[in-house]
Amino acid sequence: MIKVALIGAGKMGISHLSILGAHPDVQITGVSDTSKMVLDVFKKFTTFPGFTDYEQMLNEVDADAVFVAVPTKFHASMIRKVLEKGKHVFAEKPFCLSVEEGKELVEMAAARKLVNQVGYHNKFVGTFRELKRIVQGGYLGELFHFTGEAYGPVVIRPKQGNWRADPAEGGGCLMDYASHVIDLINDTVGPIQKVKGAVLKPLFSKSVDDSVSSLLELSNGLSGVLLVNWSDITYRKMSTSITVQGSKGKIICDANELKVYFNSNEFPEGYSKGWNVKYVTDLTDPVAFYLRGEEYSSQVDYFIKAVQGKVPNTINSFQSAWHTDKVISLIKQSANQ
Repeated sequence: MIKVALIGAGKMGISHLSILGAHPDVQITGVSDTSKMVLDVFKKFTTFPGFTDYEQMLNEVDADAVFVAVPTKFHASMIRKVLEKGKHVFAEKPFCLSVEEGKELVEMAAARKLVNQVGYHNKFVGTFRELKRIVQGGYLGELFHFTGEAYGPVVIRPKQGNWRADPAEGGGCLMDYASHVIDLINDTVGPIQKVKGAVLKPLFSKSVDDSVSSLLELSNGLSGVLLVNWSDITYRKMSTSITVQGSKGKIICDANELKVYFNSNEFPEGYSKGWNVKYVTDLTDPVAFYLRGEEYSSQVDYFIKAVQGKVPNTINSFQSAWHTDKVISLIKQSANQ
């Protein structure tokens, strides 16, 4: 059994805790949160030891791994403490508020040979995994252009006083939502190397951006566009998509379906020349415990298997999340020029 402790019992923390609690190879040994009310609920309905001080929990409970699900501004200090204790770490996204802090944690985890993962769950969505297979398999030929997009109704009226409106808390569309798209582009199309221009625009917020537009260039010279707006009321919920066009076809992919056009006779098995449509249900393996989407259980299961040594620690590592942080920093720099 892998013994796991959790720091942060908010929305994502409780989601992770539910999935961990149902995992056959996991024993939850402690939960830390600053809210006494939350801990009182855990005390009443669970057997998990509860702590308001996460350092006390790290000192007193037996844990092989720790899930860190707290606001981004606390990531660097808390993850550093967990690594110093020799524990494997799963952290929520985005990774860190500064590139320098992220670099330190990447090096610490590597030096201590500890499994590390960041919760960019889209990499575990079946359609996006298939997008990566088709693009990196060369089935689209020479790539011409890509677009990464995300739209939704997260901030649709003037509202202050919560973390989404505070840049020091990791708030803003770029940090919270565009980070998902940037991470997907890095993983599926190629690593982003340069930011050729960027506009960060507040629509309802006063101190953070609600809309992100940027021209990106990959390490192979391919250019593309990033467009993210979390103040779009024409969407029922956030919708993330990647479009890639090449000499042999075009692919349009979101979390629900993948549409791909092949203009040659070279295509993967199960496809044909012309338009093809695959749905996420066709491309997703079943999970033992479903909550919010298979990808959430899949990422937790992958982390546990990595701790067990059953899979390599290569998906959503600190290293890849740090690269996403670096692109976020480049976009901020470009927007401020």
